[in-house]
Amino acid sequence: MIFWIILILTFTSSTIVSAQTSMWRDHVEFFAEEDLSEDMIENIYAELEYLEVNPLNLNTVSKEQLEQFPLLTAEQSASLYNFLSLNRPLYSIYELRNVKLLDYNTVALILPFFVVESPPEKSPTPNEILKGGRHDLHLRFDKTLTKRAGYQNYSESILEKYPNRKYVGEDFYTSLRYRFSSSDHLQMGFMAEKDPGEKFIRKGIAKTFDHYGYHFVLQDLGVLKSLVVGDYRVSWGQGLVLNNDFMLPKSWGMNRLVRQTQSPKSHFSTSEYGYFRGVASTLGIGDLSLSAIFSSKKIDANLSESGEITSFKTDGYHRTPGELVKKHNTREQVEGINLNLKKDHFQVGISSLHYRYDRRYNPRLKIYNQYVMRDSTNMNTSIDYLYRVGNLSFAGETAMGKNGAVATINILRYSPSSELSMIALHRYFPVRYQGMYANAFKESGDVNNERGLYLGVSCSPFRRVRMEMYADIVQFPWPKYNIDRPSKALDLYFLTTYNPTSVSSIQLRYKFKQKEKNQLKSDINIKSVKPYHTQKIRLRYEYTSVNDWNFRTTADAVIYKETYTPIEKGMMLSQNIRYAWSDQSSSDIFVAYFDSPSYNARLYSYERSLVSSFYIPSFYGNGFRFAITSRFAIIKRLLFAVKGAHTLYLDRDTIGSGTEKIAGNHRTDLYTYLRWKF
Repeated sequence: MIFWIILILTFTSSTIVSAQTSMWRDHVEFFAEEDLSEDMIENIYAELEYLEVNPLNLNTVSKEQLEQFPLLTAEQSASLYNFLSLNRPLYSIYELRNVKLLDYNTVALILPFFVVESPPEKSPTPNEILKGGRHDLHLRFDKTLTKRAGYQNYSESILEKYPNRKYVGEDFYTSLRYRFSSSDHLQMGFMAEKDPGEKFIRKGIAKTFDHYGYHFVLQDLGVLKSLVVGDYRVSWGQGLVLNNDFMLPKSWGMNRLVRQTQSPKSHFSTSEYGYFRGVASTLGIGDLSLSAIFSSKKIDANLSESGEITSFKTDGYHRTPGELVKKHNTREQVEGINLNLKKDHFQVGISSLHYRYDRRYNPRLKIYNQYVMRDSTNMNTSIDYLYRVGNLSFAGETAMGKNGAVATINILRYSPSSELSMIALHRYFPVRYQGMYANAFKESGDVNNERGLYLGVSCSPFRRVRMEMYADIVQFPWPKYNIDRPSKALDLYFLTTYNPTSVSSIQLRYKFKQKEKNQLKSDINIKSVKPYHTQKIRLRYEYTSVNDWNFRTTADAVIYKETYTPIEKGMMLSQNIRYAWSDQSSSDIFVAYFDSPSYNARLYSYERSLVSSFYIPSFYGNGFRFAITSRFAIIKRLLFAVKGAHTLYLDRDTIGSGTEKIAGNHRTDLYTYLRWKF
C-alpha cells in the first residue's frame, strides 16, 4: 500500500521545487559506495548543502575559501584564484570554462556553488548581517514498517533474564536541524536526533531527543578568519596529527589526495562521533595564520571491570539497557595549535595536539594491539609542507608521538593539464605510532602498522573518454586483528567513462583487492595466514532525454575467493528511472535484482536518497529491491520529500539477527523529509 501512495504522489504532483541541480549529489554518492561510512558521507553532504544554499561570489571569494572547497584540488583552486585575480569582475558564471585546469565536467559539477554578483561597496554592519540572513529548517522522519525482534513484546521474566533483548524506545528515526546563515560571515544552528529504538515518548508526551548539537560561526572578518563555538571539525596537514573532517577514499579521485590545512568548520550532521565540542579559532595576518582549538565533551566507551577504557563506542546507539549504560561514561579533552605559512607556491605548517581522557585507555592485551596507547593522555606534533613549481607539486607531513615514534606521508603529483595527471604517494606508519585523532590516507584501520606505495594516473587518451587507474601496494609489518603474522595487500582500480553524446555515458569500473588473513584448512585442522581477494565489476549506461527523462542501467558483479574455499560469486542488475518535473524537481523509481550466496560477495545498491540524507544498503542472498522517491513543494520554499523502499528475499524466511531480526522474507522502509527556507 505504501508504494501505491508514493507512486500517486510521484506522478500527480504539479508543483515545482526551487533547488539546485543534483549532479553533485550523484557524483558524491557514486564514489561513496563501499568506500565511506554513512557518518562520513553525511559530513560531506552537510558541507556541500550549506555551500549550495550559500554560494560563493566569484568576484569576492578569497584564496582560503577556494582552498577549502571540497570539490577542487589544490592545483585547481590555485588556477581558479589566479584566473579571478586577472579577470575580475566576472559577468557570467560560465566564464569558469576559461580556467586552465577546470575541464567541462568539473565546471558542470561546481556551478551550483558559485554566483557572480557585484562586490559590496563596504563591509556589512552587524545589523545588515542579521537582517540579510537565511533560515533553513530540516525535519526528518523514517520508519521501518516491518516489525523487528527488538520491538516485540516479551514477558517480565524474559526481560529480567535478557534485558537487552528489547529496545527501550520507539521504532522510528527522527531529527530536527535548524541553521541561520548570512553572507559569508555568520552561521549558527542546532540539531537534535533520535535513532530507532531510542526513547522519545514518555506517557504519551514527546520527552527528549537522544542527541543534541549546536554551533556558532564567524568568519572572514578582518584578522579573524574563523571562530567556532559549539560543535566543529578540523583538519591539519595531511592528517597525521589531526583530521576529524572527512577523508576522501581512494576511488574518489587521485587528484584530491593532496590535503591542505583547513580552518575549523561547523559540524552540522547528525553523526554522534568524531567531532569536537568547545571553541576553535583561526587568526590570519598576511601569509601567516594561527589556529587554536579546545574541546571538552562526554563520549561513549566500553569499559573493563576496573573502569578502564577497552574501546570507544562509535555507533551512537542507545537502544538497550546495555547500550545506555555506556552513554557519555567518559570525558575527553583536547587542546591543539597550528601555525601555518602560505606563499604563492609554498606552504609549511607546524601542529601540536594534546588530548586526555578521565579514564585510562587500556584495551585487552593482544599481539596485534601490543603497541597501542595505554594511558589517559597523549600528544602528537608534526610539520607539514606543500610546494608547487609549474605543473609539479610535492606535499607531505612528518609527525611524532609522545613515545618518539615517527610517521610520515609524502605525495608527488604532476598535472600538466586537465587531460593528464600522475601521482605517487608513499606512507610509513610504524606500529608504535599512536595518534588517536590521526586520519590520513591509508588502507584500513588506524594510522599505524602500515607501509604503502600508491601510484595513479588520470587521463583522457581519446575525445569523450576519461580514464582513472591506480595501484596501491601495502605492507603490514606487525600482526593485525585475525592475522597472526606480518601481511600485505594489493589494491587495483580502473575506471573509464565514455560519453558518446552530450546526454549519454557508458562507464566501466573494475576493482581488485587482495589481502591476507588467518584461514583454516578443515581436513587437517591447521590454521595459516593465506591471501584472499575480491573482484568487483560494474558496467553502467546512462541516458538523459530532451524531455526530462533520465535512465540509468547498471550491472554489478563480485567474485570472492579464499585459499581453502570455493569461489563465491554475486551479481546485481538495477534500473533507475528519473523524471524531472522541471529543472528543479524530480522523481525516481529504482528496481534491482540481486543474487549473491554470501556476505563476502555482497553487493551495494545505488539509489537516490532524500535531499539531505544518505543510505548505502548492501545485499546478499537472492531477491529484489524496489525504491520510489519523490519531492515537491507544498508551498513556496517548503519542500517535502518521501521515499519508500522494499526488499524481498526469495531464499529465506527471516532477515537479520538479534534485535534487528525480521520474521519474514521482506522489509519495507518509509523515509520522509521536510525543509523550510525562510
